[in-house]
Amino acid sequence: MSRSAFLLMDLQLHNLAHTPADYLPRAVTALETARAAELPVYHVVVRLLPGHVDAHPRNKIFGALPHHLFTADDPDAAIHPDVAPREGELVVGKNRVSAFAGNNLRQLLDARGIEHLVLAGIATSGVVLSTALQAADLDFRVTVLSDAASDPDPEVHTALLTKLLPRRCEVSTTAEWAKTLGV
Repeated sequence: MSRSAFLLMDLQLHNLAHTPADYLPRAVTALETARAAELPVYHVVVRLLPGHVDAHPRNKIFGALPHHLFTADDPDAAIHPDVAPREGELVVGKNRVSAFAGNNLRQLLDARGIEHLVLAGIATSGVVLSTALQAADLDFRVTVLSDAASDPDPEVHTALLTKLLPRRCEVSTTAEWAKTLGV
């Protein structure tokens, strides 16, 4: 069996304000499943420099953000306390949509011999999609946890999980994934 890691992506206070009320408990369950299976856990967060000097104005997402968001001084950029990192769990900042953007995540995964990524996060049409596609192109095996991903548009969420993502990776619920892990 390949060496797996769990990526919990963009569970920052700002982003959680735009999810259904039942999302956070599902993400907590996915995180607890990864921890019970003793998988390496990586918390991926949006982290921009002061004044967003690393966000080009042509970038439709990051170029349009108010300059106080997702910086070290932004309290809403914090990871929600219910999914806060534990000792040994790494926090990796990114400055674009994909979890691999503007950081050394690939190097961290390669150093541990990780071959399989299990993804959860906000939003399905953002970090989940971008990371899943890039990870597949980097030859990782990828599993997206459908109930631990959320998107502001339920129709887009469903279409991605049922039509697009299954072409490139596995899509599973947290309960189905837990059974494969024996937890």
